[in-house]
Amino acid sequence: MCYTNSFIQVAPDCPATTGEIPVARGETKSVPVIQYELLSQHPYRFTQDELIFEVHVRHKRIPKSEVSRRRDELWKELFQKPHPCLRASMLPKRYGWGVHYDHKGRIALVATDSQEYAQFADGKCGGPKLLLAMRNKRP
Repeated sequence: MCYTNSFIQVAPDCPATTGEIPVARGETKSVPVIQYELLSQHPYRFTQDELIFEVHVRHKRIPKSEVSRRRDELWKELFQKPHPCLRASMLPKRYGWGVHYDHKGRIALVATDSQEYAQFADGKCGGPKLLLAMRNKRP
């Protein structure tokens, strides 16, 4: 599912009170680290599917030359199976990042302790559709 004009708020049981930067442990970067790097360095550049694809190729360390040569094939292989939306990402579940989708479905991160987050989350003035990230644990 790809969202447009929507805002994913942090999970109700998110332990972070501010936007925390995920840190890589070991040599391989985790999915949240890659998601954070891409979205913080390139706000409103990626749609959800583009982000999933880019995270996949970086996490699997597929060489850029192979990606440019086989992009369509890799894309088709990856999306043969469904993928969870960013409501299930650790960024809004654990690290305190709201996720804003603009009217074209392009994504940006918003720290939970920012004024921008408060403006999106108040839901006034016909702003984006509000969604909650999935809980970390069942209630």
